[in-house]
Amino acid sequence: MATIPPRLLLHCRRLPAQARPSKLPIYRLALSRLDQTRRFTAQAGLQLQHTETSMGKVAYHAAASFSGKYTRFDPVTSVFHFNQYNRIQSTQRPKSKRPSSGQDAFFIARMGDSNAIAFGVADGVGGWEESGVDPADFSHGFCDYMAAGAYEYKPDGSGPPLTARSLMQKGYDDVCNDRSIPAGGSTACVAIASEDGTLDVANLGDSGFVQLRLNAVHSYSEPQTHAFNTPYQLSVIPASMLARAAAFGGAQLCDHPKDADVTKHTLKHGDILVVASDGLWDNLFNQDILRIASRLMTGSGAWQVSEGGTRVVDDLAPLTQAEESTQRPATLQSALALEITKAAKAASMNKRVDGPFAKEVQKYYPQEGWHGGKVDDICVVVVVVSEDGKGPATKAKL
Repeated sequence: MATIPPRLLLHCRRLPAQARPSKLPIYRLALSRLDQTRRFTAQAGLQLQHTETSMGKVAYHAAASFSGKYTRFDPVTSVFHFNQYNRIQSTQRPKSKRPSSGQDAFFIARMGDSNAIAFGVADGVGGWEESGVDPADFSHGFCDYMAAGAYEYKPDGSGPPLTARSLMQKGYDDVCNDRSIPAGGSTACVAIASEDGTLDVANLGDSGFVQLRLNAVHSYSEPQTHAFNTPYQLSVIPASMLARAAAFGGAQLCDHPKDADVTKHTLKHGDILVVASDGLWDNLFNQDILRIASRLMTGSGAWQVSEGGTRVVDDLAPLTQAEESTQRPATLQSALALEITKAAKAASMNKRVDGPFAKEVQKYYPQEGWHGGKVDDICVVVVVVSEDGKGPATKAKL
């Protein structure tokens, strides 16, 4: 079997075929042969009935679902229902309070006293385990700090408004100053949905987002990578590791929030926002996600399809608001998050159907004979956008 040629500054060496990759720290730049560990170092739909008009009072309905790499997906426990009135602590949660999302982490937080929300994901770099570092400490701590930064935000008019990139920077600064996190790293996708219906996204690495509108993919992010399976990433690298890498001639990749791709989007009533770690994007294509969303949205009555096209039902409240008496609320946003995560989990375990990661491997390393999904942690945040008081209540059921 042919030796893989070097890529960029990375030296390639062989590993057993079909080895399951895990991300390597940014200072370890030897490119293992197709290990799934990452290194540190709008499509046409039906005719759409939609008029570009400004939105009234905007509401955001959010939920998250997740599944650890080596855990069985449980739809009862692997879901988070966001309540904007829940209080967020300014310190890290203890490990016992973390969701069972492995090295992936997420946050959803209200922006101060406003109706705007901030949300995002962080995917811990698995290669740090080789150095005795728990990658989950960085990603979960990072998300906790960003949640607190958004929740405690009080605009006073004297400074610039909080943006997705500045929130990422604040979370990263807090992690760097936290002595309980001496090392680690993660990718990140952070978003702020404002009261005026605008979305600000900062994406660094191969986590990402997609925006669905009616029956089409409206916009999506592109991954940032230094080389195949080597995404941009934020890192805390101890001085001793930097010195060791320099002594042996290793190069360092140094990514910061300023390197994140920043995009701005206009939101409309009925839009669906999906922010997720690469556990989703490596196993499902955007069209797969659209099919899942379309099935749920049309089945619930949120999207109404006719010969003239697709429209959003005027009142989404019966679908996005859980009944107070329900112990485990079933909402449109939680159903979307659960179904997308469930599909990604199934695809990751399927050894016959090629997903996005397999397609990339076949493109760059055809001699590997890689087929199937990529087993990984999966973390998905879903936000459904609605315009309050748009119309009378509709008898739609989830």
